[in-house]
Amino acid sequence: MKSFSSGLVVGKFAPLHSGHERLIHAALAQCGKVFVISYSVPEMPGCEPEKRELWFQQRFPQCTVLVLSREIIEHFRLESPPHNDADPDIHRHYVATLCMQVLRCKPQAVFSAEDYGDGFARVLSQRFGQSVTHVRLKRPLGAEAPSGTLIRSDVHRYRSMLANEVYRSFVLRICLLGGESTGKSTLSKALSDVLNTEYIAEFGREYWEEKNGLLEYEDLLHIAREQVRREESASPNRFLICDTSPLTTLFYALDQFGSAPKELHSLAEREYFLVVLCGDDFPFVQDGTRQGVHFRTRQQAWYEEELSRRAIPFMRVQGPLSQRIEQITHHLATLF
Repeated sequence: MKSFSSGLVVGKFAPLHSGHERLIHAALAQCGKVFVISYSVPEMPGCEPEKRELWFQQRFPQCTVLVLSREIIEHFRLESPPHNDADPDIHRHYVATLCMQVLRCKPQAVFSAEDYGDGFARVLSQRFGQSVTHVRLKRPLGAEAPSGTLIRSDVHRYRSMLANEVYRSFVLRICLLGGESTGKSTLSKALSDVLNTEYIAEFGREYWEEKNGLLEYEDLLHIAREQVRREESASPNRFLICDTSPLTTLFYALDQFGSAPKELHSLAEREYFLVVLCGDDFPFVQDGTRQGVHFRTRQQAWYEEELSRRAIPFMRVQGPLSQRIEQITHHLATLF
């Protein structure tokens, strides 16, 4: 038997870190059901509601989670959430309203790692008409206490305080595009070495070889899905180098079959921090699998037209490998 039928954990979770996870696990161990409420005014950059929602889906699917967004506020006709610096009692009453009006619950316990939990339990007891227990979790001794403020100051320095699923939200994906024989794969590997991170190879090439060059219509969607899955499964540092994207797969689907599945069109909308178009100023090298220089020219033109049509900013790189790396690293240096 667990100590409580239901428990409550509340926070900004900006971002969801190891301290929060320890608290939620404690609530799960002691409660039959755990409710989590998250809101922040103002929102913290990089920790927007849709990201927090995803973190909880990935890390705590067994919890009932309410991440306040504009849509939820409008749907339930809620008052706007109080500012983060508002009086604690204002927050406590707001959370009580969320529990009763949105979640339709009256938790028996509220979990926290702070003294404020006593006052929180008092207000919830008044609003719920029942006793609400404050369960305070003691911080582990000797360890640097994780906090959202600390982590947001340098998320990459404090990545050990974040689960991989959360940290990946802060990784900046760099996508390299380019036609056949534009040095894209060589640049991907070299750039990952320079930036001390991982690169995701072009799965389409691997799969094409596996099928002896005979790809069918449905294979293109499989390629795009697997390319994205590999990106999402990586454990890189600050950057992740992506040798191609689903946009390339869309090109081949349209070029070879004249159409593409709706899902592939959607995957081709995947966003990247930086898109690099490798120039075709290299002499064309036929490795026995490529279609030829005229195909490369047509493919390059499609990338330029499609990126422009989609209003996706991109940078062109040209010249030998060392020059291309210098162009990219210089561009990154101007951004940070």
